[in-house]
Amino acid sequence: MIPGTILRRAVLAAGLCAPVAAHAQNRRKPPGFYEDGRTKERPVQFASRGVSLSGTLLLPLISELQYVPGIVLVAGSGPTDRDGNNALVLERIDLLKEVAELLARHGIASLRYDKRGIGQSTLRPRNSLAAEEAFFAWDNFVADVEAAHTELLRHNEIKPYATALLGHSEGGLLALAAARSLGKKVHALVLAATPGRKLDEIVRAQVERNAPAMRGPVDSTIAAILAKGHVPAGLPREFDLLFPPYAGPFLQKLLSFDPAAVLAQIPTACMLLQGGADRQVVPMGDVQPLIDALRTRGAPGEAIVLPQVSHNLKLVATPGDPGLAGPLAPAAADALVKWLVPALGA
Repeated sequence: MIPGTILRRAVLAAGLCAPVAAHAQNRRKPPGFYEDGRTKERPVQFASRGVSLSGTLLLPLISELQYVPGIVLVAGSGPTDRDGNNALVLERIDLLKEVAELLARHGIASLRYDKRGIGQSTLRPRNSLAAEEAFFAWDNFVADVEAAHTELLRHNEIKPYATALLGHSEGGLLALAAARSLGKKVHALVLAATPGRKLDEIVRAQVERNAPAMRGPVDSTIAAILAKGHVPAGLPREFDLLFPPYAGPFLQKLLSFDPAAVLAQIPTACMLLQGGADRQVVPMGDVQPLIDALRTRGAPGEAIVLPQVSHNLKLVATPGDPGLAGPLAPAAADALVKWLVPALGA
């Protein structure tokens, strides 16, 4: 090829590139665009043990320029959706949504999802009791947390070496069980309002406090579930919320799950976040076993109990206030950010 032809082609190539460069300059973001807590949201859908789970990936906008840490948020008991709202509670709680937005503003992505049987995830089967029992098995819920963590890692913006699980209430128990299975794939663990005693002990204590006349029937029901893995037939209707007919296999493992013993085995950095006004997981009796387990480990750990903060990490205005609605308590938000940001290198 003659030198003139080479020069002409170089000039043409430069001319073709000029509009692209000009367009890129026009699309430059204003100063501070990525530093002011902006976020972006992405719907996700992933499979786990024969069901489809729907969720939301919330990313800090800085993820367009660099990798960011990520955390899976695990909802508590009952028909609780990805945002932390329970169909049986009239008030909007939005706990997990508020946590996700808080963390995204501080550089941490999160994946939260509708549990199996809830929201846009696969709904429960209705054809037989056996099918419902299999659908709601404890091991399936633990596998769902693991699948959510796998889905989190599938997104290119996430640092694979800086991921965490955060479980609220019963979700903390599921996060503990999943963290034990995931091992070194998880780099931090947050247990929010998570019981430290076996749940059968906590349920018996709650019944003793609130409905002592029911203690005998509750004790016999728990004993039957632990022995056979099925909810006994013919229970009073008022037992349905506590012992749903289809929940026998799930409850058998849940009631006997020892969170403190499991935490003691996990070498993952862990924070316990507990509301001092929690009326479901009562400090310090229900929490102390987890604090004791933190002390036996060789891994970093911190326990924080926040005065006037509810089970849902909201401020409690009066002794009778359940602390459901409203924003995340400032002290809870501050504790999460101060611990998770350095723990994950955000």
